[in-house]
Amino acid sequence: AVPLRPPSPLLLLLLQSVPLRLPPLPSRPALQAYDFLELHRRHGATLQFGGSDQWGNIISGVELGRRADGAQLFGLTAPLVTTADGKKMGKTAAGAVWLNEDLLSPYEYWQFWRNTADADVGRFLRFFTELPQDEVEKLEALRGAQINDAKVVLANEATRMLHGEACLAEIQATAASLFAAGGGGGGGGTASLKRVKLSADEAAAGVPVVDLFVSLELGKSKSEVRRLVAGGGAKLNDVKIEDAALLISTASFEAASEIKLSAGKKKHGVVELAQ
Repeated sequence: AVPLRPPSPLLLLLLQSVPLRLPPLPSRPALQAYDFLELHRRHGATLQFGGSDQWGNIISGVELGRRADGAQLFGLTAPLVTTADGKKMGKTAAGAVWLNEDLLSPYEYWQFWRNTADADVGRFLRFFTELPQDEVEKLEALRGAQINDAKVVLANEATRMLHGEACLAEIQATAASLFAAGGGGGGGGTASLKRVKLSADEAAAGVPVVDLFVSLELGKSKSEVRRLVAGGGAKLNDVKIEDAALLISTASFEAASEIKLSAGKKKHGVVELAQ
């Protein structure tokens, strides 16, 4: 009889940290382990960083490197950044943001931080800005409506670090225009918003408003936009859109060169009439 071998520590770690999936190949741990091995072979990488949920995958790479090449590799993990309600912040989380300006505008990045939950403001000021500790303590002590001032500081600092100082004036003008009581539609203060252009021919023929919402990424699909309209959350120049079959035409612009479309209170875009 062949004696049974006890499970290896590597297998136990993988079973603890990675849910079993069928079919087992290709598995995430195996692919990530091979990535680590190839990075070591091609570029001399010896250390892999990751969130604490990647511990098992990283260790599998360390073990593969040892067995395949006799390499001494290392892993370093950090606790996941979570919001006050326990949800993780990461690339796979709902509402995650891009750092690339071509994928997410500086205004949308700023707005992401501006919409931080009250309970997270202090922690995020420490994590994502370089403000002195005493200033962070003053900001996180704000209560009631004043906590919004701390959120603006967080948004400004985080955006400045990524996109630079130059974009902030434009972003703040856009925010002031959008959040001002009775702020109207097209015109000043919308320069930082995502926009699409309509040619004179397109405007003359009319373009379905649902198509424009999708183009501005205010909805993932036409059906989602129709549901938004039905629920009263779709607006044109801050006026509720009643009919999902609405066509945006030259007449929609009146004397203006642009109009604003909104999905709820926080997502906006601009349709510009090409001259």
